Amino acid sequence: MNNQPANQTDRNYLTKIFVKQYAARILLIAVLLTMMTILTFSSEYFLTLKNIKNILNLASTYILLSVGMTFVICSGGIDLSVGAIMAMSSVIMGFAMKAGIPVGPAVLFGLISGTLIGAANGFLISKVGINALIVTLSMMSIVRGSVILLTDGKPVFGFDSSFTFWGGADSIFRPLGWEGSLVNIVNPPIALALLVTFLGWIVLEKTKLGRYCFVLGSNESALQKTGVNTLFYKVLIYALSGLCAAITGFIVAARLNTCEPLAGTGYEMDAIAAVVLGGTLIQGGSGSISGTFIACLILAVMRNGLTILSISSNYQQLLTGLIVMTAVAISEIKRRKG
Repeated sequence: MNNQPANQTDRNYLTKIFVKQYAARILLIAVLLTMMTILTFSSEYFLTLKNIKNILNLASTYILLSVGMTFVICSGGIDLSVGAIMAMSSVIMGFAMKAGIPVGPAVLFGLISGTLIGAANGFLISKVGINALIVTLSMMSIVRGSVILLTDGKPVFGFDSSFTFWGGADSIFRPLGWEGSLVNIVNPPIALALLVTFLGWIVLEKTKLGRYCFVLGSNESALQKTGVNTLFYKVLIYALSGLCAAITGFIVAARLNTCEPLAGTGYEMDAIAAVVLGGTLIQGGSGSISGTFIACLILAVMRNGLTILSISSNYQQLLTGLIVMTAVAISEIKRRKG
């Protein structure tokens, strides 16, 4: 009899933990399903396999970019340079391939360039002590301006099929001879987005970098007092964001068979929207890859649905801004309530 109150207390505690950890994600899934239901009744085209593939292709772009942004915002930072990094890394790949360098090394050069730009952001923020907003906003202008100067504002295009394959025209199973409607949906961008999501989840939830990422966002000075090299981890976090941006630039360039100097314009806003909508506190210290993943699906469904319904892209930008504003307001209220 005496154990009953204790058991009830334990159940209440576990219920609170469950609600705290998963309620937001369950709500996001409910929002996603509601949107899909409404759009299904609004357009007979919405649930076709072709359109589902379009949605997943768009979501894969958001996911690849937003996984890196999740680490940055969890650590208490922000990265406004990711769109420009997309352009720079893809243009470097394009120039390398035009110079006769094979696709593999050319893509590697682009990925390294994005990683190094991200690392430079982290160094300036952590070592020099400049505000993250100022550093990444300045880097966005520097990188974007450099890309336009390098290309004279003109796109680089016309690449080998081994490059454009990664854009998603074919299924990853096509070389194996596998056929079928559902199998054909899984193309390289979607597969890569799933892989990056899984790896991002492992790193954020199961590794030292992930633990330090949360502490950097909630109490960086306490972490420094324990002797942890916060400079190293901040550089690593921003380098990871740069790498994710470079991967996204690669996928977008491969999809279009063109490396555009203006590629990625506005994508930083989409990434921030996905991260904060997914439940990551804009102040840092809390967040999840799974929440970001679901939020990316919501944004992709929203954009696709508005396009199907022939609603102007201006309204799409308006809705994205409202989503960010609302999510930030909610996170601030949650932070104040503790």
